[in-house]
Amino acid sequence: MPRNNMDLADRRTLLKLTGGAGVAALAGCLSTTDDGGDGSDGSDGSDGEDGGDGSDGSDGSDGGDSTAAYEIGMVDSQTGSLSAFGERNQRGVNLALSRVNEVGIDGRDLNIVVEDSESENQGGIAAAQKLVNQDGVPFLIGAVGSGVSLAIYESVVEGTDVVQLSQNSTGLNLTDFPGLLRMSPSGRSQSLALSNLIADDGYDEVAITYVNNDYGQSLTDAFVNAWDGEIAYNNPHDQEQQSYSGVISEMDSSGADAWLFITYQAEFATMVNEVYSSGYEAQFYGADSVSGDNVIENTPEGSIEGMKIVVPSAPIEEENYQSFASDFEEEYGRQPTSWAAYAYDCVINAALAIQAADEFTGSALNDTVRRVSGPDGEEVTSFQAASEILADGGGPDDVNYQGVSGPIDFDENGDPVGFLQVLEVQDHAYEGIDFIEG
Repeated sequence: MPRNNMDLADRRTLLKLTGGAGVAALAGCLSTTDDGGDGSDGSDGSDGEDGGDGSDGSDGSDGGDSTAAYEIGMVDSQTGSLSAFGERNQRGVNLALSRVNEVGIDGRDLNIVVEDSESENQGGIAAAQKLVNQDGVPFLIGAVGSGVSLAIYESVVEGTDVVQLSQNSTGLNLTDFPGLLRMSPSGRSQSLALSNLIADDGYDEVAITYVNNDYGQSLTDAFVNAWDGEIAYNNPHDQEQQSYSGVISEMDSSGADAWLFITYQAEFATMVNEVYSSGYEAQFYGADSVSGDNVIENTPEGSIEGMKIVVPSAPIEEENYQSFASDFEEEYGRQPTSWAAYAYDCVINAALAIQAADEFTGSALNDTVRRVSGPDGEEVTSFQAASEILADGGGPDDVNYQGVSGPIDFDENGDPVGFLQVLEVQDHAYEGIDFIEG
């Protein structure tokens, strides 16, 4: 994806989020695109040059001021093809910050410096370099895209003591990097669920097109491995093309009645319009990233009726999620997506890791980040309850924070337990029709 010619200062917005600022302060810095549909992970998959000197960047020094705010970093998609997810993330982040700073971390606030990845690998690397090598943050939340998260890890974080916790990346390849934690589940269970869903609907052959990057390739490979039927068409497409008429013509010529789209909202909306104008007919299925307002608002009514999509989901029946959703709706006038819930839990997990650590360094936080939400401690569903345990002399193993996005029991690969929801397009809107605990 080409970069624009704006100055770095214009391309990358620096937001310092403090407890005193509250939720409204950040909301005023962001657009307020409606959170009506669950979006997706996503990555641009572009090549990431080596962009770091490998410095630790994790001394976390506060100059001896025991009242200074703890400062961590976040790389988010504030611009580019995944910016809708960045907007959702920031709402969850800001709500979590307000909860943390209402209580405090041993009398200190938590600040988050947010840098823009521009939804690109190279932009993510530059943002992470600034946060780690210049700002010296010991804890880094990031990123949205799977390829961006991996590029940051390999170019900036790997070999240092910095903790990296991705908020939204679902690409399967992240499992191969146990030092890279993520809050959202791997797409492997999503691919299996799609395979079962299409087969249960009575189809024995499928045509697939996927976005040409790590996210699209890894989910497609997992689907193909799980699928027992025939693959009539299986080809990638590039991002941000003005037309995909060749792709959809080939899918139609394949003879398959079930079409699977593993791509992003803008690309999928373009495809839908071309399918509709060409008069092609098929049963549509999609991975998480094809659902969202961009699709609904930019496609004709009836053009995707009956489409089924598998998306990561929070445990929406749990009391702590419902409380989170109520607070979110009160603040923003809309229901949260699972992506906002993942970002919320990233902040709470980071704050608890800081409070439980002996010092504010990357090595100390690496020791506590998994343990404060591990299965051994007392189950709690809020930062306040977990913080009280730590303040009363408890250690990281005495706390088992249950996130609003689900249990945060990181396995040996840094992956959490996942929940999935099946959506169906009915009357040009997304309706949940099934729920899967993975």
